[in-house]
Amino acid sequence: MLATRMKRISSSPTMKGLVAAQRLRQAGFDVVDLSAGEPDFPTPEHVKAAAHAAIDANLTKYTANTGTPELKRAIAARYKTDYGVEYGDAEIIVSAGGKQALVNTALVLFDEGDEVVTHAPGWPTIFEQIKFTGATPVIVRTRAEDGFTLTANAVLEALTPRTKAIVINSPCNPTGAVISEAEMVRIADAAARRGIWVVLDLCYEKLIYDPQPHNLPRILDERMRDRAIITGTASKTYAMTGWRCGWALGPREVIAACGALQSHSTSNVCSITQRASVSALTGPQDCVTEMLDEYRRRRDLIWELVTAESRIRCVKPAGAFYLFVDVSDLLSPEGLRTSAAVADALLEQYHVVVTAGEGFDAPGFLRLSYATSAERLREAAKRFHDFVEMAEKRHPAARV
Repeated sequence: MLATRMKRISSSPTMKGLVAAQRLRQAGFDVVDLSAGEPDFPTPEHVKAAAHAAIDANLTKYTANTGTPELKRAIAARYKTDYGVEYGDAEIIVSAGGKQALVNTALVLFDEGDEVVTHAPGWPTIFEQIKFTGATPVIVRTRAEDGFTLTANAVLEALTPRTKAIVINSPCNPTGAVISEAEMVRIADAAARRGIWVVLDLCYEKLIYDPQPHNLPRILDERMRDRAIITGTASKTYAMTGWRCGWALGPREVIAACGALQSHSTSNVCSITQRASVSALTGPQDCVTEMLDEYRRRRDLIWELVTAESRIRCVKPAGAFYLFVDVSDLLSPEGLRTSAAVADALLEQYHVVVTAGEGFDAPGFLRLSYATSAERLREAAKRFHDFVEMAEKRHPAARV
């Protein structure tokens, strides 16, 4: 009944927690939701004020399919200020979130038979988008003992004559790992020599906790501008997930193709959202710093609480707002056999919602979002520890 292409993809596993949390809340339970991949902060006041002003000014009509000139200029100015790179109007497209920017890119670049190198643990949408185009995702594995950091050696070893592109997400969802500039240089140089595209997902670009060089756009601009696509979003930086505003920057031909595709799907991003996003990008940025500082406090809190349990291991993330927790010591043939089973048990018995590592191609792990209050994080940690104690009592030799 369905088109054959639908057999290539599956639904997003990160949405499962949202549905489960809603079900339990409706049943009257006190749910601690650590599955959310979005900020819990309100959108900044000056951004909301710009949206109200746009409505009052009746800016409620269609805009240019690829985005308003005003918003494109704001995006270009932000990247010039932050990274020292310059992009013109024809090299920028505004899309309905970073996810659409990425799928547009995948659809206009990848063909049947192509191979696209990316990394795991990683965001499942990237894997699914590659498969949807008919290309094959080639997964480079990162390891907890290395802080889940992506290395050039691992990427370069995965390249073949069929490699069309490399897709990199930094900071990474779900691990929070950040690729170093030195590794990015090596990848860019090799890709340029071979004529391979590099697609860079910078969704969490403003959520890096400790000072470290991370000017990846500049590296791509200097070494392979004609084969590089940079995607970004207002969602995480400005707490605007529901507004749906993302963008892609790249060569004119690719951006024009993305525009043609978008013209036959969603057309322009909401006109009110675009005006609000201009305010976000060009207005005061202290709100970004304030949110980052709070995330850092939460990261340190939940990491200390969770790792106080000796049977749990976790790398402290360098960016984003997730802990990626190794729960393999809780697994056993007689008890909970998979991290998905652990997530289900936490949900049903202790009403804590987390995302199983299987969704990120990383069985044995759980993703815990700390985009919630310190109070709820403490409650989640308490319930998690109670769960671990109960699991140990039931199956004291739980080891894999």
